[in-house]
Amino acid sequence: MAQALVKFLIRQHVERDGVRQPFFAGCFGIFGHGIISGLGQALQQYPALRYYQCRNEQAMVHSAVAFAKMQNRLQTMVCTSSIGPGATNMITGAAVATINRLPVLLLPGDIFARRNVAPVLQQLESEHTQDISVNDCFKPVSRYWDRLYRPDQLLTCLPEVMRVLTSPVETGAVTLALPEDAQTEAYDYPVEFFNERVWIVARNRADRAVVERAAAWIRAAKRPLIVAGGGAIYSGATDSLKAFVDSTGIPVGETMAGKGSLRFDHPLNLGAIGVTGTRAANIAARNADLVIGIGTRYSDFTTASKTAFQDAGVRFINLNVAEFDAFKHLALPVVGDAKSTLAELQPLLAGWSVPADYRAECGKLHGEWEAEVDRIYAIRHLPLPSQGELIGAVNELSSPDAVMINAAGSMPGDLHKLWRTRHPKNFHLEYGYSCMGYEIAGGLGIKMADPKRDVYVMVGDGSYLMMNNEIITSIQEGLKLTIVLMDNSGFNSIGGLSRSLGQQGFGTRYVYPKDNKQLGDDAGASAVDLPVDLAMNARGLGAHVIECKTYEDFVAALEAEKSIPKTTVIYIRNDRYAGVGGYESWWDVPPAQVSEMFEVRQAREKWAVGRAKERLFL
Repeated sequence: MAQALVKFLIRQHVERDGVRQPFFAGCFGIFGHGIISGLGQALQQYPALRYYQCRNEQAMVHSAVAFAKMQNRLQTMVCTSSIGPGATNMITGAAVATINRLPVLLLPGDIFARRNVAPVLQQLESEHTQDISVNDCFKPVSRYWDRLYRPDQLLTCLPEVMRVLTSPVETGAVTLALPEDAQTEAYDYPVEFFNERVWIVARNRADRAVVERAAAWIRAAKRPLIVAGGGAIYSGATDSLKAFVDSTGIPVGETMAGKGSLRFDHPLNLGAIGVTGTRAANIAARNADLVIGIGTRYSDFTTASKTAFQDAGVRFINLNVAEFDAFKHLALPVVGDAKSTLAELQPLLAGWSVPADYRAECGKLHGEWEAEVDRIYAIRHLPLPSQGELIGAVNELSSPDAVMINAAGSMPGDLHKLWRTRHPKNFHLEYGYSCMGYEIAGGLGIKMADPKRDVYVMVGDGSYLMMNNEIITSIQEGLKLTIVLMDNSGFNSIGGLSRSLGQQGFGTRYVYPKDNKQLGDDAGASAVDLPVDLAMNARGLGAHVIECKTYEDFVAALEAEKSIPKTTVIYIRNDRYAGVGGYESWWDVPPAQVSEMFEVRQAREKWAVGRAKERLFL
């Protein structure tokens, strides 16, 4: 059965716009007793599906997710593990894939189908049923889930697997639990099952009447705004979006996944929108009378917890391949592929443009924001540099064709505001799940997808400590990553949030406890940082390491690493309190309604003001 599975996967291709390619580029795995004699033997027998050794099961799924994102969901990787902890380690990665709607195939080993030797090593027993294992935990984070008790079940299962993985709407993590014995059993599979198959990734067209109504709404608008999401990039609609913006004058705000939909220097690109947005985009959002969402799911960070759009009569048009997202905010749902829909919509707006004063106002907001970015890039904060200026150095000194990756902590917000995106893949943020530990493993997946591009992994000390093991894999495979490791002695993002809630950064700084109590950020000079040497740790994993103390050291390191052929870690400490502003935005995190702490009561009063601005769009 395992041999048939691998042989089938090798023969699967996808095609979009006439371009065809194999869908599965390889298989990550860590072998254990539940997988080695089945799938492990099959991978050894059929090397056309390249096997990649990794160090952590969660990390290998992150690598596969980043690979799929880099390939606009038109290619992905397989991930396999033994039963037990190897399998459950992949659950977080599965959630990342499904929440971000990125395809990845997970093949965890499972308990014996014949059951007679139970309980086997690593088996979860239940007194209520024998039809359960830890792999059932994958169900809520998988778009398709199955357990194959018999080898002939492959014949009906695998076509469904491919249908889901190649669907722009349904894609995400697909999990096939493979019982240890069933993997090794033989079956007389029809030879036709292994014929080459091509799965067409269609560009679904929206209903013509709805498109015409959308054009009428746009023509009636005075202050329209586009919110560009990840779907604009996955559909390859970035050139179409630029042409649409140029002809209509409608400005653009970008989500985390959509950043790069329009080059940063386009005069109508207002930059990041929402909680981590720019002043330009958030002012335009506040005053917009029509919001045109393109490939966005409107997370609370995009909508600033439903406070971003304040015009009393604001209406929404949502261009989205998924009906579920197209209907959000009771919008006019234009259900279809972003690229094809923009191509149909633009001729219906021929000769129309936004009012000249609105276009000029947006151009002015764009220019003012660029000046603010210049200001932050030029800060020379002492004694430790600020995160914003370090981001600026990486942005300005990295190749225009490079890819920057990040996922969690305080960096996503600063990067969303400050990074000047020069091509659609220049900015890679995993913010659907904002999973700590994604960065280095994800950087590996990006490099595998496009080895010619430089990859800059931006990671804080918290995320680095959670998952740094794939440094070894990058060295083993000869795939250079440039890892920018910023050490601010703890969980910086949640520390700032804690302080805003009146909780003084409790439990967020890496310090020794005092009087058997965990100190907050406000402990000041009385706090003693932990004696952790992250640079030495990176050296121990095989990376070349450059340690920096000043901004000037950091700039020199960015230049020096370009001549180093293997994965390089640039280590620097930065000031955890020197942050970037909020810029006309708000996020709903409720402080305690009652508290003995005065600062918490103050925070609750301030929160109530923001809460009152939240809207229902009816």
